[in-house]
Amino acid sequence: MNWDIFCKVIDHYGDAGVCWRLARQLAREHGQAVRLWIDTPETLAPLIANSATLGIDIRRWAEHAPLPDFAPIADVIVEAFACNLPDNLVAAMAACKNPPCWINLEYLGLEDWVETCHPLPSPHPRHPRLKKYFFFPGFTPKTGGLLREDNLFACQQAFLATRSDTEKPLDISFFCYDTAPLVPLLRAWTEDAQPLRVLVAPGKAQETLSTAWKTQPHQGKLHLVAAPFVAQDAYDERLWSCDLNFVRGEDSFVRAQWAGKPFVWQPYPQTGGAHAEKLAAFLVRFTATLPAAESALLTHFWHAWNGLEAPETLTRLWPDFRAALPVFRRHAEHWRDTLAQQEDLARKLLHFCRKQV
Repeated sequence: MNWDIFCKVIDHYGDAGVCWRLARQLAREHGQAVRLWIDTPETLAPLIANSATLGIDIRRWAEHAPLPDFAPIADVIVEAFACNLPDNLVAAMAACKNPPCWINLEYLGLEDWVETCHPLPSPHPRHPRLKKYFFFPGFTPKTGGLLREDNLFACQQAFLATRSDTEKPLDISFFCYDTAPLVPLLRAWTEDAQPLRVLVAPGKAQETLSTAWKTQPHQGKLHLVAAPFVAQDAYDERLWSCDLNFVRGEDSFVRAQWAGKPFVWQPYPQTGGAHAEKLAAFLVRFTATLPAAESALLTHFWHAWNGLEAPETLTRLWPDFRAALPVFRRHAEHWRDTLAQQEDLARKLLHFCRKQV
């Protein structure tokens, strides 16, 4: 089938990253013809780096402007994360003898209600022949699943087979929003008697950490590394190689889970506390099979990292959190393997759209 995927970049590279992963997987693994419409194509450049574009047609668009040269109408139209399709495209879709399958690819669904809304149709108010289906990525079989390439774990095993088991510092990959309480975490790290090497992602994470670092009286055995921006496959390798991964948003959050390593998540901060609800919903699922002590430890640490408990909790809990990393590692591997038994998002989406076209 022919696919048009529309992406409006809001959260830095997160929206573009998800759309590129989906486009790449549809083209590479399922032989689909994909046009990726993105309002800032330059955002994609560092994500795909030297990767072949697999024949994916990348085009620029503006959300509220007429869309030029979109013929032919694709079999599937995907508007990612509730961006608004141009009116002239919607009118052309409605004029088709067989209208395309119109998908609203939603943000990652964590709450229980998502299962009841996936993949419900919504008729267009002006064009009743058009139906928009709300497709929710998620963690259960009754949702749209998660993006996961067919060769992901084979690549992971091949990469890890090249790694040395010689003694090394605790490696931490670090990616956060600028609202994270960095000072108490840095205090804990500088007081740690064991060597720590923190690979800090470029952008706000490096800027925020650099500012917080100025408040620390000494460095101890902490080594901060300004990590370069890398393409998606290389970022996966960074997550696989580290002992602990701090991640944010959706894309790095999901990739950290496929890495099978302990991680700390910072959801995108939202007004009204919606991010706290998402965090709570995920923690209920994620900690269900953890021993009680480790479950409580992880929950309090994540809460403090997201401003739901006193920031100083991070300093107090870090020694116990670090000591529990072997338990968290085994749990992360089990969680990954359990999730991997479900069908991935691209395949679920493909099967659904074939039934509608």
